[in-house]
Amino acid sequence: MQVEKIRSNCYAAAVGVLLTVSSQAALAQSDSQAWVSDELSTYVRSGPTDGYRIVGTLNAGEQVEVLETSGDYTRVRSNSGDTVWVLSNELQQTPSARQQLPELQAQVEELTQELDGINDTWEQRVSSMTETLDIREQRIADLEARNAELDNQAEQSRQQVRALQARLDTQEEDLLMRYFMYGGGVAGAGLLVGLIVPHLPRRRKKRDRWF
Repeated sequence: MQVEKIRSNCYAAAVGVLLTVSSQAALAQSDSQAWVSDELSTYVRSGPTDGYRIVGTLNAGEQVEVLETSGDYTRVRSNSGDTVWVLSNELQQTPSARQQLPELQAQVEELTQELDGINDTWEQRVSSMTETLDIREQRIADLEARNAELDNQAEQSRQQVRALQARLDTQEEDLLMRYFMYGGGVAGAGLLVGLIVPHLPRRRKKRDRWF
């Protein structure tokens, strides 16, 4: 919507510039060129006063060649080659809109094509930037998902480490208890042996007698 508004403004500005340039170019032409006013088709006479008879008409916007001026009339040569007199105030020094229109249309069409090319280029750039942004957003989403997965795996690993540590602590306690029991058993057996041995009967040694 914004692009269309800008394009319309550019068209209007272009037409205005073209009309201004065309008018300035027309003023720079030879003074021998003139155009019948766009507002009317005017009668032409055979002489430079209202007393001369009307010999025809000139079409609105028609280009004529100015030959001379006398009073309120100007003698001109029409496109058909006829030399006639026409009221000076019914001539203008700039090309008629009818004559300028095809050229203006061609120039507007050229500007339109240039603007379309600029618009296409801009749309391509916007599309490329949008595509790049989508790719980056997808990459960020993938990285976030991967990070969440790694966090989950790390939490599972921590839980496994805690479970293994608890099992190790339990096994160490069991082993220590076994050591205590074994040591206590050995000490008890030694004590028991120490109590029994003194009360065992002793064997007397036989003496060898010589007769």
